[in-house]
Amino acid sequence: MNILNNEMVLPNGTILSNRIAKSAMSENLSTKEHSPTPVLIEAYKKWAQSGAGLLISGNIMIDSKAIGEPRNVVVENRNNFELLQEWAKSVEGTKSQLWAQINHPGRQAMEQINSELKAPSAVPLKSGGRKDISKKLPIALDENEILAIIEAFGNTSIILKDAGFSGVQIHGAHGYLVSQFLSPDANVRTDKWGGSLENRARFVIEVYRNIRAKVGSDFPIGIKLNSADFQKGGFTEEESMEVVKLLSKEGIDLIEISGGTYEAPAMMGKQKKSTIKREVYFMDYIQKARKITTTPLMLTGGFRTTAVMKEAISSNQLDIIGIARPFAVYPTIGHEIMNESRTSFTTDIKKTGVKAIDGAMNIIWYESQIKRLGQGKLPKPDLNPWGVFLKYFWLILEKKF
Repeated sequence: MNILNNEMVLPNGTILSNRIAKSAMSENLSTKEHSPTPVLIEAYKKWAQSGAGLLISGNIMIDSKAIGEPRNVVVENRNNFELLQEWAKSVEGTKSQLWAQINHPGRQAMEQINSELKAPSAVPLKSGGRKDISKKLPIALDENEILAIIEAFGNTSIILKDAGFSGVQIHGAHGYLVSQFLSPDANVRTDKWGGSLENRARFVIEVYRNIRAKVGSDFPIGIKLNSADFQKGGFTEEESMEVVKLLSKEGIDLIEISGGTYEAPAMMGKQKKSTIKREVYFMDYIQKARKITTTPLMLTGGFRTTAVMKEAISSNQLDIIGIARPFAVYPTIGHEIMNESRTSFTTDIKKTGVKAIDGAMNIIWYESQIKRLGQGKLPKPDLNPWGVFLKYFWLILEKKF
């Protein structure tokens, strides 16, 4: 029997049907008003037939005044409740669960969308970010604003639960707001929300507690957490381990490990071959984390062969295999993994040869494939990167979002 087909029981009793999960990817498929579109919902209907035990959505923003990408879905009230219900129903009749990843971008947001940036501290991004120097410096959140954001995470979660989603995942990685609070580089506060690790972790702990108080014990809550920021002066591996302990003690149901920020994108590192440690990113970290927690661990980044996936689960170092970009190219990947009709899931994309453009291609090329799925088309592995880029650039240029 394929070990990847084994069930996984989470701490609150929720059962995942197998060990394969679609990790969050940017879909960028909302309307201009940031509600779910039929194309987005149809893509999840396709993935619901993939054979994966868990599907995690791309960024759902908790505040319409703080949006990471042009077409992020926003859930801050019940205005689009029927559409959310339809999205949640995309997994009906399958063994897949659909969890919503909820997020706030903090300082990591495009100036074309957000006129004002809010962050733990008035510390700008070191690279990328805004062209207008006067707009690069984020405004430090005050106490009331911090409490309001914590409340917003809980508010979004109960709306999504009521709509029929199977669970939520807090985005605590990749340089977004939760990650910013954890980072001593981004968070230089001197009050109870900054300074010591205990204080910097206070935000994510309070976010978790607020969500749990609203959704109850039977609704699973997960988090995506950086193994490290891979930046000088940033969130370290040792600090990450301590946060794993804190969240485990709180009773969180699933911890997904990733790493890096969009300034230092370790989560998009080059795939390597051969042994499990060479194919998979952050494997050294997950082995250490396993020694300090019994909370289920999910690892995302680099898994491309069924042999390595099986070895990872057999080793008992982790519990759930997280896969992202291959889902955009192999929409029935779960079934193919289970019956081993395909054993390798490479995702080599064509490049333009322009470094600045090809960096963005790691996201927008896959968004284009997801859109194809939602339009009822098959993935197109040879999709022209220039066509992808020009369509995206046109949206930004004409502000068609």
